[in-house]
Amino acid sequence: MSASSVSIHDSLCDQKQAVSFRLLLGLYGIIPVCLILQSLDSWFWRDFLKENLPSNPFHFVLFQILFGTPHIIASNIVLVSNADYLKHFKRHIILMTVAIAFAYMLGNMLLPYRVLFIVVATWTIHHVLKQQYGVARGLCGLPDWAFKLLLYLSVMAGVAIYVGIFLRNSLEIEHVFWVKNAATMGCLMLLVAAVVCQHYVTTSFGRWFYWSNIFLVITSFYLYQQQHYFMAVLVPRFVHDATAYVFYVTHDYNKHHRQPQNFIYRYAARCNLHVFIVLPVISFFLTFLLLAYGDDAVNFITRYLLGVEFYKVITLGFLGYLALMHYFMEGLTWQKDSPYRKFIAFSK
Repeated sequence: MSASSVSIHDSLCDQKQAVSFRLLLGLYGIIPVCLILQSLDSWFWRDFLKENLPSNPFHFVLFQILFGTPHIIASNIVLVSNADYLKHFKRHIILMTVAIAFAYMLGNMLLPYRVLFIVVATWTIHHVLKQQYGVARGLCGLPDWAFKLLLYLSVMAGVAIYVGIFLRNSLEIEHVFWVKNAATMGCLMLLVAAVVCQHYVTTSFGRWFYWSNIFLVITSFYLYQQQHYFMAVLVPRFVHDATAYVFYVTHDYNKHHRQPQNFIYRYAARCNLHVFIVLPVISFFLTFLLLAYGDDAVNFITRYLLGVEFYKVITLGFLGYLALMHYFMEGLTWQKDSPYRKFIAFSK
């Protein structure tokens, strides 16, 4: 999800479940965990983790099944499985689908791979960080200019880290140097801006959220500099995905627990499945099927019908489409005037 701003005062008297800010703050515990593991690895384990963990987390199919893809699928399930949401956002879905198809064709024809990668990476990082800053904004009480300053400095640093990790094997030495400098300058400016703006945060609980988001970026940068690329990606990925699931599951419980509103929860009720587990189970199961068997299944069909094979129709094409749709729609579906927000409340 990508909340622009949430307030602890948003509540519904008839809701039985609320998003707990303490739970969301607890997810940032991944930061000290990864820092401790990195320190132990450096001091006592002779870089065993650095050498044996994949340099890119997405080399692990298991990592993809656990992080990234499931919450993207979950968000799309929430959108298309509820007729009222589909009707409300129909125009946006159609326009975005056309835009993605047009941008894909135009980008492949005109843009070099690296440029296309950086464009998508920037959108990805912006989506990830806007969610976290948006969730904390209501607690921190930041003015609009401070919120945007911290967000865009974080995105600047995040994109440099992302490029430095995922494109490092294809970059020239001088390019690696400039990418590291960009990441360093981005983090330094972020720290300076954070110190300057922190006086706007008047509560201790708000300061915990405020600095947790700052150190989310700084920690990822530090782990990137230490060449612990797996954990450098894991830290923001875990916080983002787990936060999203807290919202999705809370929303679905409040919408469907009394009277199921769509076919998924009607069937789940017949099977006596608790509302809390329905969306995670379905999204993780679909992720496994699509990643493990999707491309092979499509190629089997196209070989039989057309005598040809297509390159990664599911893992690159379909899941890529869902990801871009997710980035766009999540900026709309959690706004205050969205029907989603009728089923979300917040508590400390």
